Amino acid sequence: MDDQAELRFNRAAASVGKARAFVRAALPAAQFRERIDDITLCVSELATNAVRHGSPAGHLFLVRVSVNESLLRIEVHDAGESRPVLRVPADDDLTGRGLVLVDSLADDWGTGPRDGLGKVVWVEFKVPEPAAPWDQ
Repeated sequence: MDDQAELRFNRAAASVGKARAFVRAALPAAQFRERIDDITLCVSELATNAVRHGSPAGHLFLVRVSVNESLLRIEVHDAGESRPVLRVPADDDLTGRGLVLVDSLADDWGTGPRDGLGKVVWVEFKVPEPAAPWDQ
């Protein structure tokens, strides 16, 4: 059975922190304690991209969190048509590292079309196996 939550956010810099807080609140904390920083950093990067590059002015972006027995999936939907591209920034570039971080921290990520205008960018994290009683 999947647990799912979603929320729409304004296209504003302040929405990035709100998206992080939403995802943290939607997660079963005990399951993801060891990866919560990785997860919230990925949310920050995807939400920032939606605000800066994805959603045209006046549009909202949507964050959806789905968890089942084996997988956490976070999707960021926006109305922008351009797909993000993993770049290799130069050492002195001031931007362009967001997807590099996502690629290194998430178990998987990608992009796809969505119903209506725009795209979805998603990240996935495997649900950790429960610790054996003797490991606790």
